Amino acid sequence: MNTKNLVTLSLLVGIGSVLHAVVPGIFLGMKPDMMLTMMFLGIILFPDKKSVLLLAIVTGLISGMTTTFPGGLIPNIIDKFVTAFIILSIFLVIKKFNTSIFTIGALTAIGTIVSGIVFLTSAYLLVGLPGPFVALFAAIVLPTTVVNTLVMLVLYPVATTVLKRTKLTTQLN
Repeated sequence: MNTKNLVTLSLLVGIGSVLHAVVPGIFLGMKPDMMLTMMFLGIILFPDKKSVLLLAIVTGLISGMTTTFPGGLIPNIIDKFVTAFIILSIFLVIKKFNTSIFTIGALTAIGTIVSGIVFLTSAYLLVGLPGPFVALFAAIVLPTTVVNTLVMLVLYPVATTVLKRTKLTTQLN
């Protein structure tokens, strides 16, 4: 992990935190987690354990501090940590075969669903949910999955092009 990689990861977290802060809560105090897209992009561009650990901790803390969900700090930290390493594991397996835009989109969708399940489960166990699990999953996680996947389908090609032109060392090279 070098300084250029840290700066790139910081920019992704910064963009994600702005998106997370400005998106309003839409259903029972919950809001779509746009920060996940940036976390997944960071994992895909820099799939090493140190970078993913740092990204998971920082993303969890920032999304926890900007959440509109009551008592959402700890569930956000748990969610981002677990989700980051699950996505890293899946990515390391699939990158041996194919890393097309469609597999990246599918990985984003899977990651968002995993994140939603982990967040709702940990929130249920720690602080309780403001509504039924299934209703929260259907009203927040599923629409967020669609939005995050579409955003990743736009951002991933742009990010890879920019990183190749700047000759930043990533696992894409």
